[in-house]
Amino acid sequence: MSDFPKDIYTEPQNIDVHTLNNLGPLTPMAGIWQGTRGLDVKPKAEGAKKQVYVERIELQPIDPQTNGPQLLYGLRYHTHVTKPDQVKTYHDQVGYWLWEPATGTIMHTIAIPRGQIVMAVGHATPDAAEFELVATNTDVSFGIRSAPFLEHAFKTVEFRIKVTINADGTWGYDEDTVMLIAGMDEPFHHTDRNILHKIAEPTPNPLAQSI
Repeated sequence: MSDFPKDIYTEPQNIDVHTLNNLGPLTPMAGIWQGTRGLDVKPKAEGAKKQVYVERIELQPIDPQTNGPQLLYGLRYHTHVTKPDQVKTYHDQVGYWLWEPATGTIMHTIAIPRGQIVMAVGHATPDAAEFELVATNTDVSFGIRSAPFLEHAFKTVEFRIKVTINADGTWGYDEDTVMLIAGMDEPFHHTDRNILHKIAEPTPNPLAQSI
């Protein structure tokens, strides 16, 4: 990631505007998905608590993005989670999955409405059926930032997500959020996992629709 060109302004030529054809390992994730077998292991005062959940994830292609010569293709996503048979939101999350074809880099950005943001990174081949991304609170590029209360009481020091693309058309994830919790001697592993089933196809990105 440090071998950058001297020319930091000139954008790539002949960019393919059809994002859905250029997502590499993210291609099978495009669309609208539902998972009904989610399992969350979260911290409580009395110890770890297991909670099942229902999840809906919408992943829609965005137009190609450039940072000068850098070219990224991606999916904008919204994750909405509830407990079974409840209306109240259990978890809400927005962000992007990004693929850089030139380097085989995957980036995952996370923003949650509790005052926390994350950007994780991993690498994969274009046809990879499994990949893992990591962020730490000490990395200035792929890091974790939290509002003061979370930093004090539930300090997140590492985030990992492993994605598996299944042969039956589903995909799943395993997340491990490592937290230093006030009053606890050992790090706590806040884990989440689910299997997603497609319920609708993605909508082509705006540039692709105009051609």
